[in-house]
Amino acid sequence: MDDSWPSELSKPVFSEPISGGMIARTSRAQLTDGRTVVVKRCPYPAELEAEGLLALAGAGVAVPRVLGTAGGTLVLEHVGGPADWPALGLMVAAMHRVTADRFGWHRDNRAGRFTQPNTWCEDWSTFFAEHRVRAHLADPQVPADLRRRLEIACDGPLPALLPDRPPASLTHGDLWVGNIVEGRWIVDPEVSYADRELDLAYMHMSRSMPDAFFDSYFGAWPADPTYPERRPALQLHHRLLQLRHFGARHLPGVESILDHYGW
Repeated sequence: MDDSWPSELSKPVFSEPISGGMIARTSRAQLTDGRTVVVKRCPYPAELEAEGLLALAGAGVAVPRVLGTAGGTLVLEHVGGPADWPALGLMVAAMHRVTADRFGWHRDNRAGRFTQPNTWCEDWSTFFAEHRVRAHLADPQVPADLRRRLEIACDGPLPALLPDRPPASLTHGDLWVGNIVEGRWIVDPEVSYADRELDLAYMHMSRSMPDAFFDSYFGAWPADPTYPERRPALQLHHRLLQLRHFGARHLPGVESILDHYGW
């Protein structure tokens, strides 16, 4: 982990680990100027994550203020307060209303330890198949037989399942309860412009968000009636990330999706 420190911030005089984070190391620190902050030591340039937080903030999402970055070190405002899941649902719906004319991001960023490719693409079905599924397949954690099944899916039935031109929404990319602080603040983005259903599919996959969040979100922007047909396929990206990060115990999650569609 990178122990660089932002030159514009006073140094920490005390720190203690805090829970959360499977890839980075996170702590609560007190600075010499008396401020309490959260310090995240990342195995990637911290400014990539800072940029994502600033994009979410610009869309009206409650995120901790970025205080500084240096190398792999991200320093954030320490936040808290009572949970407000209905307000968070409205914020995420409003974030998804922020759109671009294409799918992707102006540069590649990160999904945990791995580069997240974000090359601009005119249609969603191609973007998802190429940059959110096929991009994982060179990893040796993906067995050859599974790789062949996924390649066949990407060559035809997977993109055929997805709409070509849904709104290209600003998406968090890794939205689940583990990336929400105190039921009101969102952290750890992997941003891109994508079909909002990608965020929805991961939230449903994790089965961790409370009903109050979804009631509020879908009250502001109802799901397409055909979304459940696509939901398992959209979870392939995160299932493959789990497989690459944490190994073979996550193989059944990928295989069950392919079996579901007969791919």
